[in-house]
Amino acid sequence: MIQDRIGRPLTALRVSVIDRCNLRCTYCMPADVFNKNYTYLKSNEILTFDEIQQVVQSAMQVGVRKIRLTGGEPLLRPNLSELVKKIKSVGIDEIALTTNGLLLDEHAETLYDAGLDRVTISLDTLSPSIFQKMSGTSVSIQKVFSGIRAAQKTGFLSIKVNAVIQRGMNDGEILPLAHFARTEGIHLRFIEFMDVGHTNQWSKDQVVSGREILEVLKSRWDLVPIPPKKNHVAQDWIYEDGLGKVGFINSVSEAFCGGCDRGRLTADGIFYTCLFSAKGHDLKRALRESYDADLLTQILKSQWSEREDRYSELRADKNEQPRMEMSRIGG
Repeated sequence: MIQDRIGRPLTALRVSVIDRCNLRCTYCMPADVFNKNYTYLKSNEILTFDEIQQVVQSAMQVGVRKIRLTGGEPLLRPNLSELVKKIKSVGIDEIALTTNGLLLDEHAETLYDAGLDRVTISLDTLSPSIFQKMSGTSVSIQKVFSGIRAAQKTGFLSIKVNAVIQRGMNDGEILPLAHFARTEGIHLRFIEFMDVGHTNQWSKDQVVSGREILEVLKSRWDLVPIPPKKNHVAQDWIYEDGLGKVGFINSVSEAFCGGCDRGRLTADGIFYTCLFSAKGHDLKRALRESYDADLLTQILKSQWSEREDRYSELRADKNEQPRMEMSRIGG
């Protein structure tokens, strides 16, 4: 297992399979930027399933045991279950998926049968009107609920819901979301609004900290902290009455760079060592010009061993380096 310059291992890889999405969430792909004139990746620029499988095989050689498929919206990629099968066939320990849930109703069973272990659904509100405002579309929130129900009918090891809370937008949804998750037996995680990319008009004034959210929850329920796991970015708490647990991903107010063990692969084959990376390494040459598994493994090893990313810890120092958009690098 390799380590970076700060001693962090590479054990997880997030794989973006597409840069397109069927929502226009204000904090990720705002409609005024990602409109009909926006230039997306061409089909021949996107890694094939075989190429992704090859990257996964090399990543396993340097310590990766977990894969998470992201986007854009990964379920817009045709036949995604075939990719799950390919990744599962090489012996990876765990495959997870992050989705907005709109297409999960029709794909949950097929994905489970293909070997998908876990699924995370993005849901920032229970309010139909707030959902449409935040998602920048007229899509019904009921489609997300249908996706969650479909996932619950399978045998996934876990179903999680991620909620990004923005002050003045959906900060009144904290208790309703928590009640929903408790009732449905779902692990809810609150995520601080992050400054990924440059198009989401991020302002620290809009950040509702995990500590604030926790205090709101404590006004209704008694919670007990769970001792943190190594390289686990979420701070988890259990409800004292036994009805589930809730997590907090506080990357703005409480940076967790020291425990980050995940690399990121964009849909067009760029390997990044941090969500906030300014530069990555293009793996397509090693994949397409003359595929060499050993060379690909060596590239990943070299890129990670030179890593010293600490963006979230340096944010307070007014780090203004350019950053990739969330829809490209995969959240």
